[in-house]
Amino acid sequence: MTRTSPPPPAATPAGRFGIRRNLLRPDDSESADRVTYVELFFDLIFVFALTQLSRYLYENQSWTGALESAMLVLALWWLWVYTTWVTNWLDPAKLPVRGAVLVLALVGFVVSVSIYESFGDRGIVFALAYSVLQLGRTMFMLLAVARHDPELRRTFVRILAWLALSSVFWIVGALLPLQYRLPFWLIALAIEYLSAGVGFRVPGLGASGVDHWDLSGTHIAERSALFVIISLGESLLVTGFAFVDKESSAESILGMLLAFSASVAMWWLYFDHSERAGAKAIAAAAEPGRIARLAYTYVHAVIIAGIVLTSVADKEVLSHPHAAMTLSSAVVLVGGPLLYLLGMLLFRLVVARELLVSYLVGLGALLVAFAAAFVLTPLQLGAVTTAVLVIVAGWETVVRVRAGTADEKAG
Repeated sequence: MTRTSPPPPAATPAGRFGIRRNLLRPDDSESADRVTYVELFFDLIFVFALTQLSRYLYENQSWTGALESAMLVLALWWLWVYTTWVTNWLDPAKLPVRGAVLVLALVGFVVSVSIYESFGDRGIVFALAYSVLQLGRTMFMLLAVARHDPELRRTFVRILAWLALSSVFWIVGALLPLQYRLPFWLIALAIEYLSAGVGFRVPGLGASGVDHWDLSGTHIAERSALFVIISLGESLLVTGFAFVDKESSAESILGMLLAFSASVAMWWLYFDHSERAGAKAIAAAAEPGRIARLAYTYVHAVIIAGIVLTSVADKEVLSHPHAAMTLSSAVVLVGGPLLYLLGMLLFRLVVARELLVSYLVGLGALLVAFAAAFVLTPLQLGAVTTAVLVIVAGWETVVRVRAGTADEKAG
């Protein structure tokens, strides 16, 4: 457990602002690192959101559609990350926190059901729900820590200021004509991502010491791993729906097997050793906030994007196995596995200082596959990209075992 003791309560007066009851997770107890069931319930709303994102990207395979989809993936991930950090500090076993998480789940569900039409008739619904979730969660956190942790109170005042600014762009972008929506929303998202990168610096308030945040590294690592599982489950869900909508044939059965094999390979790459490597690194870190921000916030966004894009590729293979290859199809089929391997490469580099040759070779092989994509059918290219993922997963495990670093807790 990496959580450290907060400053003594007597160091600063409690004041009259905030919730009297201490809702922070207790130190030095089993519940300090525990992932609670209400957190898992909150995660369920993202299963539907991810399927809607996959559907949107599949039906909008253009450069604009790709940019819109990427923005929505990053926005959805940011909602989840912020909530995970809040429940890392607050104890969901306490009724006020549990109630707040359930309210956030409701608002998040509104985000999920409006995300497919976010660049259509439900843009204002999406923008309002997104902003309410971001601002409401931050204000609750501010109220919860105001009397009990002065440093966190100052941090969340800064976060609230940044989110208030981004919310203006979310809402105004939804109200303006459609051609302005994407630029305004990209600005809003850039504000939110940039704010964490600069320590939520606010004029007159300075920056937050993110590197020294009092965090449970074990909790952050486990929550992130569970979201990877959810994303892989969404990928299988999309593939399953695509398969049952088609008549059984050799092509559809092969496409389904390729999709399943790709999901297994991605699971293997993350959970055979990388998940444990990350959990050990953040648990042992003197500054867990740095690893949490870089590896589990920014880098994991690349991993999740790779999984979502791969689910779109699986549907493309099932729907058009022998169609002539188009640029959009080639980008989708190669881009998903490439983003995933890139994210895993960066993750291992950050948490373990390892630059794995297997990942570099896999990325090179995928670039070669993209260069040769236009002489292949989607089914053939899908087979190639899946083979690359399987080979890289097997390669890493063989190297790890031969090096004597077998992990009894792998998987």
